[in-house]
Amino acid sequence: GGGGGGQPKPPTFMQNIFEGILTNETRCLSCEAVTSRDEAFLDLSLEIEENSSITSCLRNFSGTETLNKEDKFFCDSCCSLQEAHKCMKIKKTPPILALHLKRFKYLEDVGRLKKLSHRVVFPSELKINNTTDDAADPDASFSLFAVVVHVGSGMNHGHYVCLVKIHRQWFLFDDETVEGIDDSQLHTCFGSAQEGSGNYSGYLLFYQKQGANGMTVGAASGAR
Repeated sequence: GGGGGGQPKPPTFMQNIFEGILTNETRCLSCEAVTSRDEAFLDLSLEIEENSSITSCLRNFSGTETLNKEDKFFCDSCCSLQEAHKCMKIKKTPPILALHLKRFKYLEDVGRLKKLSHRVVFPSELKINNTTDDAADPDASFSLFAVVVHVGSGMNHGHYVCLVKIHRQWFLFDDETVEGIDDSQLHTCFGSAQEGSGNYSGYLLFYQKQGANGMTVGAASGAR
């Protein structure tokens, strides 16, 4: 059996749909040399804050981090450890952009995960602004077509439901129950500052790139 002679494997079904490329940029503060490293992603995990939005979460995702003290960067140009600025930007967006809101935080003092019920507004239409200068599609826009919602106050107890847009109509999938809902009900998934067992919070968001062709999932094909 041949091993393919070193040929790269063709992308999988999942990669065709969800895979994008991130660029990790590190700039030496001594000589200004920039080191870039690309890496593939299937989803973006976003830190969340109270009363924020997906746009601000994405901006923070690509925020500049300073590498100093024990975290200094080895600069090949300087041949030594130097202070540096580091940031992650999107080089290539996928046909389906999956966003994971980090709603579960580990609390060291109590040794358990706590659910963050923060209100995070997500739009029906999304523009990606944190792209690299050489991004393949810097002006791409996306349409929301699915939301996985966590219902409950903690990770170890609760329930997941899903909202899916099919042919311009939103549907709520709750186990074996399916019902049509109005667009205006999406705001109930943003989250709330109030704690409680009925806590209804968007956890995974799926956006389809407008004009995306090729392989897409069935539900997304009728999203707009």
